[in-house]
Amino acid sequence: MPRLSVRLLGPLEILRNGTPVALPASRKLRALLAYLALAPHAVGRSRLCELLWDVPNDPRGELRWYLSKLRAALDTPDRRRVETRGDTVALDLDGCFVDALDVTRAAAQGIGTLDRERLRALSELFAGDLLDGLDLERSPLFDSWLIAQRRRFQAYHAAVLEQLAVNHPAGSPEMSMHLDKWVELAPFDTRAHLALLSSLAERGAIGAAEEHLASAARLFQSEELDFAPLRAAWQAIRDQQSGSSLKAQPATPSQLAVPSDAGTVEPSQASLAVMPFVEEAGEGTRGGLADGFTHDIITRLAKLRDFFVIARGSVFALAEKAIAPEEAGRKLGVDYVATGTVRNAAGRLIVSVELIEVRTARIVWAETFERRPDDIFAVLDDIGDSIVSSISAEIETVERNRAMLKAPNSLNAWEAYHRGLWHMYRFTQAENEQARHFFDKALQLDPTFARAYAGLSFTHWQNAFQRWGDRDRESALAYESAGHSLLVDDHNPAAHWAMGRALWLRGEQDGSLSELGRAVDLSPNFALGHYALSFVHSQSGDPRAAISSSDHSRHLSPFDPLLFGMLGSRAMSHVRLGQFEEAAEWALKAAARPNAHTIILAIAAHCLALAGRLDEARGFAAAIRKTLPDYRADDFIGTFRFDPDAEALFRQGARRIGLS
Repeated sequence: MPRLSVRLLGPLEILRNGTPVALPASRKLRALLAYLALAPHAVGRSRLCELLWDVPNDPRGELRWYLSKLRAALDTPDRRRVETRGDTVALDLDGCFVDALDVTRAAAQGIGTLDRERLRALSELFAGDLLDGLDLERSPLFDSWLIAQRRRFQAYHAAVLEQLAVNHPAGSPEMSMHLDKWVELAPFDTRAHLALLSSLAERGAIGAAEEHLASAARLFQSEELDFAPLRAAWQAIRDQQSGSSLKAQPATPSQLAVPSDAGTVEPSQASLAVMPFVEEAGEGTRGGLADGFTHDIITRLAKLRDFFVIARGSVFALAEKAIAPEEAGRKLGVDYVATGTVRNAAGRLIVSVELIEVRTARIVWAETFERRPDDIFAVLDDIGDSIVSSISAEIETVERNRAMLKAPNSLNAWEAYHRGLWHMYRFTQAENEQARHFFDKALQLDPTFARAYAGLSFTHWQNAFQRWGDRDRESALAYESAGHSLLVDDHNPAAHWAMGRALWLRGEQDGSLSELGRAVDLSPNFALGHYALSFVHSQSGDPRAAISSSDHSRHLSPFDPLLFGMLGSRAMSHVRLGQFEEAAEWALKAAARPNAHTIILAIAAHCLALAGRLDEARGFAAAIRKTLPDYRADDFIGTFRFDPDAEALFRQGARRIGLS
């Protein structure tokens, strides 16, 4: 079968067996091909018409002509590449080589994980910008799409060049070539300049380094950017050379950092910039609804206090200069950038969002939300909930997994905290002890880290709840750690969450609910706060409030590591309402979670027994007794703080399956 290749990174070109395929001299045809090639799914004809034509009449006839020309270029007698189904259009590119898609797959895999040969092959694919030289008149939506895609692939290119520089021997011609190209491609990326300066210093080219430094200073000053950190980093390189009798070892880009002043503490946070969302109306302008939506997301993320969030004024000021999100991220020195669009189309509100890791240009998370705008503000509030919770969860996952790949003795406070989270969410006694160790390490490195104190409190809480240690002693340690968290940062919702859980252990339900209420007041998007409220109410508070809080916590964090607890709390609430079949179904969902522990299995056993599903209930009871042969109803009841009526119901269920 003839080999088909499509080159998008540079002037568009189609090759069949290495021979160029002639295309009509039409810019829109090339734009249509590129858009369909990069689309993740079939595209509606109305969307294509809206994208490529800015005319009042329906241009579907023209679209059919363009599709016929694409078929002539791509199809063969035995293979149709242009697929039209109903009102949608898609390209079947299976077996084709598309340079841009190859780069996208590599970025999804993780550019930092690729070997030198793969990186070199990727670098050679970049013959220019995406669709180099192509622009369409009177097609503002396509122009907006193309600008965003060009930024994305430029960021991928920069990440490839960075890794190539890291993987080549210091001072080699190849390393110098990649560094020069990296600086050219990302002129405001401090890491690129530092890597180049370090390489020049290693080769003894101090004059060339000073010349580059002066040029970079003029460039930064022209954009009113702070150049002092870069100058300080260069001075540190010079001091290292002059102060050592041995030749200084070159620093890789991942090792380079601006020296801290004496006495400063490394921030215990990742950093995020939320760039202003663009309202896709007419020229893709900003303002109004999109600006208000961006401000709301920034505020909600800041209230979580999970990571450092750049203030609204800074990101809007950069957006006014038409600076691309990835470039803005480099200028601001942040780890992550979130960006998106807001569009009204055919009675639907469509919000698209991406979360990008600045250093690697990897899209960490992307989603499109579609709603009917019956109540526009309620709809945006709901979408905002999902965006804020997803950004928080995705950043935590990336940071947690990254910390697991580093040597334990090399972790900073932030990394040690996330290493602790990784172990904590395994919910075994051994892993819980590992989590406690890493939270302790984080606090040794940064005694002002409120969330690390909250994590430490969680490990002691687990020891008490799971009976992995003396309950009274572990309850006291959970309370003490939560108190330290509050002393460090009284406005951190995690601190109040930890205190609320610790007070529950001590039997102080009113105080517990007060602290947990304070946590969600400080940050309405704090999913664990809503879950903890459900947990407390499900046992002896308001069961309907427990169900509401459980549902809201799962809406905010549908893939939460504590999802089994959110589901289990709802199950116990249904028991107290006499809804045993509903309780059984929710308990089964909880027990099906991969990290569900013994107590969750016990909830399932008791709920199924009350629903009369005795065979299933006995199955869970047998599973529990494989690890805890003497487990009884008293163990289950003693774990929780049920009111007398709830306790009587659960004891009734236990008797039915021999757990009494």
